[in-house]
Amino acid sequence: MEVTFNQLFNSSNVLFLLLGAMYVFSMHAGLAFLEVGSVRKKSQVNALVKILTDWGFTTLVYFIIGYPIAYGISFLVPASELLGDNQGFDLVHFFFLLTFAACIPAIISGGIAERAKYWPQIIAGAIFAGIVYPFFESLVWGQNPLLGQAGSWLTTITGGIPFHYYAGSVVVHSVGGWIALPAVIILGPRLKRYVNGASNAIKVSNIPFLALGSWLLCVGWFGFNVMSAQDIAGISGLVALNSLMAMVGGIIAALIVSGNDVTFIHNGALAGLIAVCSGSDVMHPLGALVVGGVAAVIFVKLFHIETEVLKIDDVLGVWPLHGVAGTWGGIACGIFGSKALGGLGGVSFLAQAVGSVAALVLAFVCGFVVYKVLDVTVGIRLSEHDEIMGPDLSIHKIEAYPEEAL
Repeated sequence: MEVTFNQLFNSSNVLFLLLGAMYVFSMHAGLAFLEVGSVRKKSQVNALVKILTDWGFTTLVYFIIGYPIAYGISFLVPASELLGDNQGFDLVHFFFLLTFAACIPAIISGGIAERAKYWPQIIAGAIFAGIVYPFFESLVWGQNPLLGQAGSWLTTITGGIPFHYYAGSVVVHSVGGWIALPAVIILGPRLKRYVNGASNAIKVSNIPFLALGSWLLCVGWFGFNVMSAQDIAGISGLVALNSLMAMVGGIIAALIVSGNDVTFIHNGALAGLIAVCSGSDVMHPLGALVVGGVAAVIFVKLFHIETEVLKIDDVLGVWPLHGVAGTWGGIACGIFGSKALGGLGGVSFLAQAVGSVAALVLAFVCGFVVYKVLDVTVGIRLSEHDEIMGPDLSIHKIEAYPEEAL
């Protein structure tokens, strides 16, 4: 009877985490359609193919290199050992965490859209998903006790409290967004985005696709956050409600601050969800509402500063949306997770600030080095002719709507 119960319990955990992996995998479709709707028609095929291809290469490099870096576990053993005595839980655990790692190149894709070469970006994405991301992952969740583990170095200066990190604000979103920033800067703006120093905004191509991307991401996010418990015994209704409230805070704040701009409203929901990840298990729902609202304001205001004042052509605004809102989420956990503001406590503002800043520094430096090396060796930008033609035709030899060419 005990063996049967253990088998049932292990099988339940396998199913639980497999469903979580499927939820987060669906978010990659959301990222793809968010980009498809935000770029011009001549770049829609490229947006879809990039994210799917990145998924394929990320799976390989994370399986062979990245997961062992993060957790010290290798899958290069006989299948009988892979299955183990827990119904193959380690395998679906890999699948679940792979869906996180694959977000890194998918996030970057939105910033560099419409003018980046195809293969250099595939190479860069594999480096980030196979080495850079797993290294930082190891510092927070994995085998290198520096930031997030009990007894880590950070706890020596924070009274024993490590960097609290439940889901993806910092390790995934902040890292992806801060890697994307140097890529966007090195690439430079799209042709005719700025003319004689003046901004010439390029309109999105398809609001329904953009909205579909946002909706897919919002639905998948409940797997991203709730199932970060990683076993059925650790599931928390508080995480679910905090995710919902942060999303709502992002929607309402973006509606107000943007003056009812449809693209900002759909991205505001995502800003709220990005920010709440880290502390979704310790915040009060009203705290999550505030965190999400602040994240949306950060995105709307900083996107304007980035594109109109600094003249950085970040197509989907991935730096303010993922990078800065993710950093805010990591720090906000140390504020709104405290008992003084209705949270469960056990968090440290200092630990959250150190962990969040460490992520952005590592991501920005690695992003700059990788993209600069690729730029001076093989080049990372399409030729002017290919950019004018559009990546769909110049790279993939097909348009998003082939019948229109007949």
